[in-house]
Amino acid sequence: MLDAYIAAEKAVLLGQTYRFGERQLTRADLAEIRVGRKEWQAAVTRAASGGRRARWANADFGGTT
Repeated sequence: MLDAYIAAEKAVLLGQTYRFGERQLTRADLAEIRVGRKEWQAAVTRAASGGRRARWANADFGGTT
């Protein structure tokens, strides 16, 4: 699933429409794709750490202007 969200994000950033099952995502849905990608990235990180909380965190300084 994480790979699918990454592919969708790349496609949208290139100005394309991306079909994900029955859903069609376009540039307007980039925020939704990113939310899904972050959720799946967190799931992969949790699984890789055996469910333990990671000793590091990613900072997001991308706030709104």
